[in-house]
Amino acid sequence: MSSKHEIIQCERRGKSMECKANAFTKCQCSTVQLNLNEVQYISENYEGCMCAACLGELKEEYILSIK
Repeated sequence: MSSKHEIIQCERRGKSMECKANAFTKCQCSTVQLNLNEVQYISENYEGCMCAACLGELKEEYILSIK
């Protein structure tokens, strides 16, 4: 059985993940809540999709960087 969603690589870790861009609210990346400053911080270094684990780590990295 094939997936109806695209299998992509997490830009940061390179692990395969299922991208549900056509069903964003069901995609793992939507589980990480980012504010505008966090999104800007991440987008300065990355352009592609990332897994929820990487987004969470980068959110924490940003929070530590402003303290």
